[in-house]
Amino acid sequence: MRRREFITLVGGAAAWPLTAQTQQVERPRRIGVLMSTAESDRNAPARIGSFLRGLEQLGWIEGHNIRLDLRWAAGDLDLSSRRYAAELVALAPDVLLATAGPTVAALQAETRTVPIVFAHAVDPVGAGFVASLARPNSNATGFTLFEFSIGAKWLELLKDFAPNVMRVAVLRDPTSAAGIGQFAAIQAVAWSVGVELSTINVRSPDEIEGAAATFARSANGGLIVPASPPATQHRGQIIGLAAQHRLPAIYFERFLVADGGLMSYGPDLVDQYRRAASYVDRILKGEKPADLPVQAPTKYELVINLKTAKTLGIEVPSTLLARADEVIE
Repeated sequence: MRRREFITLVGGAAAWPLTAQTQQVERPRRIGVLMSTAESDRNAPARIGSFLRGLEQLGWIEGHNIRLDLRWAAGDLDLSSRRYAAELVALAPDVLLATAGPTVAALQAETRTVPIVFAHAVDPVGAGFVASLARPNSNATGFTLFEFSIGAKWLELLKDFAPNVMRVAVLRDPTSAAGIGQFAAIQAVAWSVGVELSTINVRSPDEIEGAAATFARSANGGLIVPASPPATQHRGQIIGLAAQHRLPAIYFERFLVADGGLMSYGPDLVDQYRRAASYVDRILKGEKPADLPVQAPTKYELVINLKTAKTLGIEVPSTLLARADEVIE
């Protein structure tokens, strides 16, 4: 072998590890995202957009140094969540974003090692996703949807909006520990405002239809619709029944009011996705989810639909209008 060829061969071999190392550093980090909604859901672009903008502000650009793998459960939080969770884990992501409790459960059923950040979960400790809010001691961490005490606020606002309401039905998912907890929080203060509580289960359209019709036969009724996957899935029917039976109702999130609901009070979910990006950033930079405390929302918003109020024949108190973060006309 000639001397020049030998030097070239040795020099090239010496460069291989450096080249490989450079390529490894420049490899885009992979983020798997399991959304509980359908891709066609009109709230989806704002939430994913907020997540991506949050990442961009921290130096992570899709198509440059990160790659997003998106899956949409489309309301099927059993079969679809499990199938897509398996698909995402098989792609060997660096971190996973889960958008709600059922998607966290599906992902944790597939992996207890890949880091998971949840954008909103009602009761992550009760659901077993984390050991505690301060010390998750888990492969998951993130942000709560709200504390159960918000139930008292829903009842207070409903009474402020419609003082004649004496009977309130809480639309809950009886199979969910979170649903039971939310009802208990509302029940704890109902007596002090002179309200009689009952429940409507939201597991199926027929169940909702029949129970709502029965409840509406007596006067002075109102509805509280806490967060649950069935309430989100059947929101069109629930909003329609509230209008049909002329029942003032308060919902857990803005998008139900945009769909025709009367009023909502709850966290700004778009902001939750921006905050989730900050935890994804910290994990990509080497921190462990077990050491990142679960955080509560920092922004709550009161939203009122004036058109719906007019349809129900309710004059919105000026004090509530002054407190509202958004009024839909």
